[in-house]
Amino acid sequence: MDRIIFHVDLDCFFAAVEILDHPEYKGFPVITGADPKKGKGRGVVTTCSYEAREFGLHSGMPISKAYHLCPHGIYVKSNFGRIREISSQVMKILDKYSPVFQQVGSDEAYLDMSEIAIDMNHANEIAKKIKDEVQSEVGITCSIGVAFTKSLAKIGSDCNKPNGITIINPDNYKTILSPLKITRIPGIGKKSKIYYEKHGFQLIGDFLKIPKHKMIAKFGDRGRWIYNLINGLEERKVHDSSYFYHRKSISKERTFYEDTDDYQEILSKITDLNDKIHDILEKKGILYRTISLKIRFKGYETYLRSKSFTSAIRNKQKALEVVLDLYQEFFKKKKKIRLIGLKFSNLKETVKTNQKKILDYVKNV
Repeated sequence: MDRIIFHVDLDCFFAAVEILDHPEYKGFPVITGADPKKGKGRGVVTTCSYEAREFGLHSGMPISKAYHLCPHGIYVKSNFGRIREISSQVMKILDKYSPVFQQVGSDEAYLDMSEIAIDMNHANEIAKKIKDEVQSEVGITCSIGVAFTKSLAKIGSDCNKPNGITIINPDNYKTILSPLKITRIPGIGKKSKIYYEKHGFQLIGDFLKIPKHKMIAKFGDRGRWIYNLINGLEERKVHDSSYFYHRKSISKERTFYEDTDDYQEILSKITDLNDKIHDILEKKGILYRTISLKIRFKGYETYLRSKSFTSAIRNKQKALEVVLDLYQEFFKKKKKIRLIGLKFSNLKETVKTNQKKILDYVKNV
């Protein structure tokens, strides 16, 4: 079975945060970045809303040029504290959907959904749920590319912006990629664009027409790289970054595809979460003293139950027994569950190493 990778890209993120905090900005050109100083400012546009893009503005444009193109726009400095806060809210939502989650900057993330999604149709339904949850819980929109490699997923997330989903599979990838400009390939910028255009390549479809051996003969290793990327032959993995630096606890959550009261399905999910967290704890040499179980029922009714030990431990089987004991209280309610989560806290490092201390491994939740 082909891999199923999501690339989630927050739409005009810096500008979206400003609009979220200032609803009166909605529908107007919003530009974040340097002070334009009435067209004499230095610096560049960080990002801008889609209304501003209609005037030709884009990220990286000199702020003075942006002002001349759109003098009536709303120019604001980015509030990086607020950006980090909103980014964290979104990433916590994304993290619970996949066992392997990789954040890239403040506004992008990859999710390996190969173990979660049955097929691309199922993946599309999950992508819709993610988009809906981000919008309802945080108040901003995102676009999602769903594909069988990381690079194709990233290309896909940019195809139906804003607030869109693009599915790229082995049957349709040439149809979707062919009309796109070669700069849509991650890694091809302004300088390399000029080089390839001199050789007659303006669209990705121009590359797709060339056999691999000719691409290599013409462009060497770069030709091999382009061929593999656009034909879905790359094997780059999604690297799990669920556990950021400076945590004092480690947690994982999963949302069920459909609300369920099936004990075996719930047990399977609990076991999977417990296994994955203990894999991390084992690698990092970390013990815990407190285990918490989070349950969210249909309708967002949420409960948290915990058990603490007198001394720190790391025992996967014991932890599973504790979690199942905590779950019995909820099982008696006979209500369908929407989300389940585990958290291990009061962490302690087992041995001294040359690596950083525990607070360099994990981040406060």
